[in-house]
Amino acid sequence: MTARPTLADVAARAGVSASTASLAFSGSGPVSDATKERVLAAAAELGYAGPDPRARSLRRGRSGIVGVVLEERVRSAFLDPVKIRTLDGIADGIAPLGAALLLLPFIGGESEGATIEDAPVDAVVLIGCSPRVGHSLEILRRRGIPTVAIEGGPTGDDVPDISIDNRDATRRGAEHLAELGHRDVGVVTLAFDAERTSGPVDAALEARATTQVTIERLQGARDVFPEAPAVAAATSSVEDGRLAARLLLADASGRVLPAERRPTAIIAQSDLLAAGVILAAEELGLTVPGELSVVGFDGIRVDGLRHDLTTLDQPSTDKGRAAGEAVVRLLAGEPAASLAFTSTLHIGDTTAPPAR
Repeated sequence: MTARPTLADVAARAGVSASTASLAFSGSGPVSDATKERVLAAAAELGYAGPDPRARSLRRGRSGIVGVVLEERVRSAFLDPVKIRTLDGIADGIAPLGAALLLLPFIGGESEGATIEDAPVDAVVLIGCSPRVGHSLEILRRRGIPTVAIEGGPTGDDVPDISIDNRDATRRGAEHLAELGHRDVGVVTLAFDAERTSGPVDAALEARATTQVTIERLQGARDVFPEAPAVAAATSSVEDGRLAARLLLADASGRVLPAERRPTAIIAQSDLLAAGVILAAEELGLTVPGELSVVGFDGIRVDGLRHDLTTLDQPSTDKGRAAGEAVVRLLAGEPAASLAFTSTLHIGDTTAPPAR
């Protein structure tokens, strides 16, 4: 097997020093165009592709990689417009570093590829709405990796948290329903625990909840409707929203409940879940908003949804950008503070006064 050519081989072929050859490749030093052309020509003749990036990383003491923990399958994350907007924002925020993003999925105790335990990263961003944020923080603290959380809940002074007004925003959506005259309101929630338990929410499930976003949004709904029944969805998806909504709208045999036994409105903790609620209502022959009002959360466009959804519009891209900028400050040895954003209530055509 032929040995891989080295920079020293290229320098010898071009008749220059190794340092001059290195500067010719990096473009960062006072090397004439003629010398640079001679070095590149020698490299082409020898089949030399350039300095080994791993060696460069060792010299700098950094990998040039920022990890993003999704804690779900990449395919699922890319179906969620909120995740895509957030990733776009993170990429913008870390642009001054010239670093790459490494996505680190974590699914049911099994990781795909690199993990937060061993990934060669300079810093990590934890995307919240996850029941495993606390577990991930423990690992990253043990490794000494600078970390920023997006909606991670209480993270401690060493980890900046980029958050939104989950409780207050949901309360505003609930107050909008109350002003329309709704009194019987149900809630479809995000996951509560690491097992992603789905089904009716009881005191035991609430007690073991580890997802701060789910807790805060449920609190906001119950600030206005204290007795609101809730059903947990396993994931933020249209299908899981549909399944959860049927538990609020239909009986065990799948028949729609009588009007006096079902909610007149449902608050969903994401727009994807809200789209699933609308789908379930339509399958059961209920009109939206005539017989069921629906409020979502996120402010995204859901493919196939014909309605203009009433929702709490959150600045997902801005949150991601703020997280990326916090990473830049941490890697520069500067303090990075937590930051909270505000959501805006968008009133669409999925809410109206109750029919009864």
